[in-house]
Amino acid sequence: MTDYARKMSLDLRMIDENGYSDHIDNKASHCAKLLNDYYQKYDAQKGTQFVFSDLGTYKLGEWNVYSEIKRKLVEDYHIPSYEIRFIQECKNEKAKKAMVDAMNRGDIRIIFGSTSMLGTGVNAQQRAVAVHHLDTPWRPSDLEQRNGRAVRKGNLIAKEFADNKVDVIIYAVERSLDSYKFNLLHNKQLFINQLKTNTLGSRTIDEGSMDEDSGMNFSEYVAVLSGNTDLLEKARLDKKITTLESERKNFLRERDAATGKLAEIESSVSFHSDKIKEAKADLACFEQRVERDKEGLPVNKLTIKGVEDSTDIKVIAARLHEIDEKARTKGEYNKIGEVYGFSIMVKTESTSKDLFDCSVNRFFVKGQESIYYTYNNGKLATDPKLACENFVNALERIPKVIESHEKEMAKAAANKDVYTNIANGSWKKEDELRVLKGEAAELDRKIALTLAPPEGEKEEKEETEEMKQGEDLSDHYHSGGVKNESDLVQDREDNSRLQSFRPKWRH
Repeated sequence: MTDYARKMSLDLRMIDENGYSDHIDNKASHCAKLLNDYYQKYDAQKGTQFVFSDLGTYKLGEWNVYSEIKRKLVEDYHIPSYEIRFIQECKNEKAKKAMVDAMNRGDIRIIFGSTSMLGTGVNAQQRAVAVHHLDTPWRPSDLEQRNGRAVRKGNLIAKEFADNKVDVIIYAVERSLDSYKFNLLHNKQLFINQLKTNTLGSRTIDEGSMDEDSGMNFSEYVAVLSGNTDLLEKARLDKKITTLESERKNFLRERDAATGKLAEIESSVSFHSDKIKEAKADLACFEQRVERDKEGLPVNKLTIKGVEDSTDIKVIAARLHEIDEKARTKGEYNKIGEVYGFSIMVKTESTSKDLFDCSVNRFFVKGQESIYYTYNNGKLATDPKLACENFVNALERIPKVIESHEKEMAKAAANKDVYTNIANGSWKKEDELRVLKGEAAELDRKIALTLAPPEGEKEEKEETEEMKQGEDLSDHYHSGGVKNESDLVQDREDNSRLQSFRPKWRH
């Protein structure tokens, strides 16, 4: 039956050549007219066209759609027959290559073929201006392969004279198997094309277009072919709703992300602000306590454990180098001395290098609260004088620490206003989406009514049901005798559970 339905949607003469005649409104007539239109439009450029059909292919001595369309082109539109060829005429690769070369030269203007013979391995795109599909293949990839004969790199005529575009014409008969095949392609396309191109934006599948640049999609074609304009409108409404819902989800996602980013910014600003306050307090304390020489340099009043009473730089430096060599604090800060009332700390940091564990000591000056100041990244110089000056130099760097935190705070707060506006924003198309959903719901009800059985049919069905119930009840009484009142009440309760169902449009 499917084979018959496919043939009927293409041309009734494929069922019975003698039982049916030609018609001005069949696919062959429409295709011949459009082929001639494109032939004349691009005649000066020798524009070429592809015609695809897996049914009614050329067979010598038999009626077929290919030959019928060629007859119309020759007799009705006076196109030379030698400019119209069938790929099935080629018996070997050499003949096929010669036909392809003739297409590229423009000697052959129209070529007919099936998906298997013409849809792959044919590079005859140089002058292609249109692709015609008399039937619909079973796989979306086959449709892509067909179109790919013309829509590809190297199409010179399309690039120069057709805005780099090739027209694709699909012929379909309303209320025929074409509708089923388009629906099948539609379902397959959802799970192949979008997954392959990674376009599943919000974990939903867009009932998308037949090509990446959009146009009429498969679901809209199905609605058109069904003959029900409400279905077409519903398909279009659903597409708009899906698009808006996707936009809404993206907006909410961006708003949530902005809210999270705003929290990060506020946390960062708060952190750097606190550090600036701490550093300024430490700087004020240091400036209050520090003693400077005639040149304005700080006097190094350093006290180190183990040599507390010594003022000899070499002795103090030797003690510092001893601590640097032997101390192991296991990642903790250990106090080893003071400078101007600020604690001097050492910390052992362990690292792995070339499968060996390495321990490195770093020296800090601890501020009044939580900041640890360093000079030379906490490493001691080998020179005794420079080693002893490490800590007062660390305190002298407090202004640079303040400046660094101020820059980081400004950097963190730079886009705060942008994220605040996004986080406090509202989606402006909420009312539009609500209206569209209301229209879609109303169309659902309308479509459900059109799909419901006619009233006469419904009444007849109800009468049949009542008669059947009456017979069952009569048989029940005869077989079981008269029931008591409680049994009759139970029967009424059972009968009240009978419901009538109407088919619902699925979307």
